[in-house]
Amino acid sequence: QPNAKAEATADFTLSPSRESDENHRFLVLADPQIDFAVLETARGGLLRAGRTASDVIVVEPFEAQRARLAQEFGVTAQAAADARLATANTVVWAVKPQLFAQAAAPCAPFVAQALQLSVMAGIRSGAVAAASGSPRVVRAMPNTPALIGRGIAGLYARPGVSEAERVDVEALLAPTGALLWLDQEDKLDAVTALSGSGPAYVFYVLEALMQAATEMGLSPEQGRALALATFDGATELARRSPDTPEALRAQVTSRGGTTFAAISALDAGGVKPALVAAVRAAQRRAQELGDEFGAV
Repeated sequence: QPNAKAEATADFTLSPSRESDENHRFLVLADPQIDFAVLETARGGLLRAGRTASDVIVVEPFEAQRARLAQEFGVTAQAAADARLATANTVVWAVKPQLFAQAAAPCAPFVAQALQLSVMAGIRSGAVAAASGSPRVVRAMPNTPALIGRGIAGLYARPGVSEAERVDVEALLAPTGALLWLDQEDKLDAVTALSGSGPAYVFYVLEALMQAATEMGLSPEQGRALALATFDGATELARRSPDTPEALRAQVTSRGGTTFAAISALDAGGVKPALVAAVRAAQRRAQELGDEFGAV
């Protein structure tokens, strides 16, 4: 992993896809030195939408990094950005919030004509509009299950975005999972906290279940299989059922039974309020990132 100084001075990935028609090109800006998963998520959506890795151009100043990008992603990597950025009709911003201003400055002369799609946590649409010179900005907050087409993204569009451009954004992001349009931008901080960070909460609970499994004498493999299947089945049941999660829980919680003992222990440990507090902490941090790095 690069050190903090290297991260602060790194250039940014600039990735145009092939045209969905002869007049439309996409440009994805990410920072793979800091987070290759960001580029993988964005690229995954482009590839599932029918575009190929050979159509992606990456601008990366470090030779070793260019070689890694070419090997792992199959993209064409070049050492510096140029006026080809101006050919993009849609620009996707996927850099770390702390590095947005640094990423935007060299790109601004080329991207004002394009629709701007930001997947950055906390960076407000006004800041993207000011940095890019384009009033046409859509903010999206996806999550990591987008990598397998099972994510969900909250979306907000500024008034300058046309209905046709909303449709274009939906077409780009639909292969990554479900989409949810919001009428107020500040609700994206709640989306960031709930579904954007949410996979980590699920993994955290899975860790605990798998630990309990081994402590009870099951093998790690058995614990993993049981925990994953339980999460998958329970969430699918909740999705299909007209009942609330509370009602579904009550149906399997007989007083004096094993589930009752488990839920009582969770309540005694304050697990539910702790989870609510965790999500609210993530929301506050998203707001703080916007105040620090994403305000106009």
